[in-house]
Amino acid sequence: MKYLDKITVAKNWLENNYDMSGIDMALVLGSGLGSIAERLEKPIEINFNDIPNFKTGKVKGHNNKLIIGYIQGRKVLILQGRIHFYEGNSMLDVTLPIRVLNMLKIKKLILTNAAGGLTGDVGQLMIIEDHLDLFCQNPLIGENLEEFGERFPDMSEVYSKKAIKLALKIGMGLGVKITKGTYCYLTGPSYETPFDIKVLKTLGVNAVGMSTVPEAIVAKHSGMEILGISCITNLAAGISEKPLNHLEVVETTSKVSNEFIKLLEGVIKEF
Repeated sequence: MKYLDKITVAKNWLENNYDMSGIDMALVLGSGLGSIAERLEKPIEINFNDIPNFKTGKVKGHNNKLIIGYIQGRKVLILQGRIHFYEGNSMLDVTLPIRVLNMLKIKKLILTNAAGGLTGDVGQLMIIEDHLDLFCQNPLIGENLEEFGERFPDMSEVYSKKAIKLALKIGMGLGVKITKGTYCYLTGPSYETPFDIKVLKTLGVNAVGMSTVPEAIVAKHSGMEILGISCITNLAAGISEKPLNHLEVVETTSKVSNEFIKLLEGVIKEF
């Protein structure tokens, strides 16, 4: 089956089985950040493995559900979890849900992740101002999908300046511990070495993780307006003497979930 056909089949299945009307915003929730889904009114939950051509991730903290519901009176779609390139998936599989969202005419996208901090404090929320994708296998490699965007899309403003300004204003107004910075994608699944982090810090990187950038590239190619939010769950290698582990990531996101929810609810209301 051609890739475009896979996207179309998934989109048609969702529209034929659920009311997808009135949704103009979607959220992708990273490791341990799925708790805002519990605040949805009138939620409808759909398992990823029930949706044609969606794959299921196996990482702790990802619930593998598509959820439709209302927050702040606004109908939204949430991807509670994602699949990753390091799990052996192709970049086309990793980004297929974003293509489906776009085909459903959803134009606003909030991407979240858990990230290692190079300059921020643990527990801080960082609005992604830009990203470094030199180490990312570009998800647009291959035949261009003209239905979504042009062959050589401009990446001057991947993350909406308007949305960044709004999120910072809302976060500061709520007293949320918030900053902005540059996020770097690395494939994983091994954590970075101290020298990796030394080099990235020299380049001006503020946070590092194993997701988000492929989705952001595809969303931008598709003409979506994007806001990215990282939760700094641990200090990157070499900055702290503690060994890195995924349990710490999940524990930290759990601790900051209330601030994360407050920020997202405010952004959803106004974005």
